[in-house]
Amino acid sequence: MLRRARELAMRALFAHTQGGMELEEALCHALEEMGGDEEAYGEALDEEGVVFARRLLAGYKAHQEEVDRVLRDTVEGWDFAQMSKTDLTVLRLATYEMLYEPTPFAPLIEVAVKIANRYGGEHSGSFVNGVLGRLYRRIQEGEVSTVPKEG
Repeated sequence: MLRRARELAMRALFAHTQGGMELEEALCHALEEMGGDEEAYGEALDEEGVVFARRLLAGYKAHQEEVDRVLRDTVEGWDFAQMSKTDLTVLRLATYEMLYEPTPFAPLIEVAVKIANRYGGEHSGSFVNGVLGRLYRRIQEGEVSTVPKEG
């Protein structure tokens, strides 16, 4: 369920940032579109999932400057204008979650890579994995602080 919620959040944030939709409108639109999808991960998107997606979106918007700053400092050799907009959207949400949510790093990174593979280009999963791996190392080295993690 959380995988589908992250996918919903990514699709809504993409529509918001690239299509200029209001965030709630983008979320409703993405939710309608996903209702017609086959359940990609074998999980239904229930109300708890929608609440989690909303929390990710609201959290990113509340911490957008810090998330984007950390992401800019982490990505090597790319600026946001050069990056695939899909990859950037996945990275923004995953970076927010790494910094501000209690989710353990490994499953979070794994899901971000799966979403990038599904919606991005041929090398999106590898790119997202590399950036998030570098962010994880920065966190481990104490360069970047996060909330305490579960488990």
